[in-house]
Amino acid sequence: MSASVSLYDTTLRDGTQAEGVNFSFQDKLRLVEKLDAFGVHYVEGGFPGSNDKDIAFFKAARKLRLKHARLAAFGATRRPRGAVASDPQVRLLLDSGTPVTTIVGKSWLLHVREVLRTTPEENLAMIADTVRHLKRHGREVIYDAEHFFDGYKADTGYALRALAAAAEAGADWIVLCDTNGGSLPREVGEITRAVISALPVKIGIHTHNDGGFGVANALAAVEAGATQVQGTINGYGERTGNCNLVTVIPNLQLKMGRKTVPVSSLRRLRPLSLFVDDLANLRPDPRAPFVGDSAFAHKGGQHVNAMAKSPVTYEHLAPELVGNRRRVLVGELSGRSAVLMKARDLGMRLDADSPEVREILAQVKRLEHQGFEFEAADASFYLLVRRALHRREPPFRLVEYHISMRRAEGQKAGTTEATLKLALKGGLTHTVAEGDGPVNALDGALRKALRPHFPGIARMRLTDYKVRILDSRSGTAARTRVLIESSDDKGDWGTVGVSDNIIEASWQALADSMEYFLLRRG
Repeated sequence: MSASVSLYDTTLRDGTQAEGVNFSFQDKLRLVEKLDAFGVHYVEGGFPGSNDKDIAFFKAARKLRLKHARLAAFGATRRPRGAVASDPQVRLLLDSGTPVTTIVGKSWLLHVREVLRTTPEENLAMIADTVRHLKRHGREVIYDAEHFFDGYKADTGYALRALAAAAEAGADWIVLCDTNGGSLPREVGEITRAVISALPVKIGIHTHNDGGFGVANALAAVEAGATQVQGTINGYGERTGNCNLVTVIPNLQLKMGRKTVPVSSLRRLRPLSLFVDDLANLRPDPRAPFVGDSAFAHKGGQHVNAMAKSPVTYEHLAPELVGNRRRVLVGELSGRSAVLMKARDLGMRLDADSPEVREILAQVKRLEHQGFEFEAADASFYLLVRRALHRREPPFRLVEYHISMRRAEGQKAGTTEATLKLALKGGLTHTVAEGDGPVNALDGALRKALRPHFPGIARMRLTDYKVRILDSRSGTAARTRVLIESSDDKGDWGTVGVSDNIIEASWQALADSMEYFLLRRG
């Protein structure tokens, strides 16, 4: 493996500038520890003193016992026409007590004149004074050259002078920033190579994803000689986001041969991605490279047939390397191989030449034509196969249900009642339950009927309920698909129902979920 690349995580600062992303004080501490255990080299904590939460964070962070990561505080160069020793923002950086300080400065003359409203020479002095002052106090200094690529294209000479000011003052790293995210990989590679040939200092790269090249630009810079990559977990960041470290890390390590984290950590990449999404209260992106649910999902008949013979036919690497897993999706494009592999994944062995396989495949295609979708409904597919194989009677059978709703004038919310008759061992069971709506009421009535016979049902919970209108042109008579996600202490599963009646579609998905639990978990 060739030269290593340092990882610099700025999820706690740049990442929180994303719309909808916010971390509590405790969240920030947990994330620092998680990134440290994963093997990240630098973790940026944010702006010291910018708010009460960050003040408390940096105070508490001093007590963390980090094994790999060095904590960085982030700030800017001193103010124009001021003394660095008395600059309050620089003082806060030192007071934070972090071993690393990252400062941002201007390298684009447009910003020097229009934003800082100072002279080019004063800007160079601001950079040099701040770096020198921080080094004098024993800090490792990382200089982020903001808008560097735009500045380089506008005035190459001045942009390089800005970098030289930081380097000559003793900066440990100079990081080239594509702050507006508009540069192309070819430009980033060429300019990074030019900088490295001009300056005897370690170079890093900080990219944004506005043009869709956040990761590609970071990799281009590394190919040109950069040895630090800055980014965020899951690509959180302002506007369209930052360079996604979750995508960069396996590309660097598995494709380019650059050591980033221990191999054992790489196998925890997907759990790390999910952890941060959960911390930010965001739904994971199913199509995220390497770690998404769909990253190693196969649906097309020819693809699945080839995969059954050799996984490398349609996978660029083994999913286990990044903590993911292979999934076979069954749908209208599927062939016999998909049915066989999917059934095997669910613990059911089928004979490839059996009539049951042809029947299952024909039924899947017929149901998908009606609007069913089994990609996110493994449990419903399991039950479909089981029924086709005529295996045992189901644990319960619906006789009838009735839903009633009432709301009096002046009431903010009404009452929904579900009456349910089930056939169970021992005869008929008749239950009634109220709920916040028809599905909640049906869930309550079904649980009430099953609990005396299957007390383990208390361990099961519904975690998500999704409704999709399949043909909006039909108005209120449109066909509706309902997906229900359920879970217990062993994992989760999905079921599906389709009907012109939303309550009936909900019942189908709900009943499948309960039946699957009783057969596989209960």
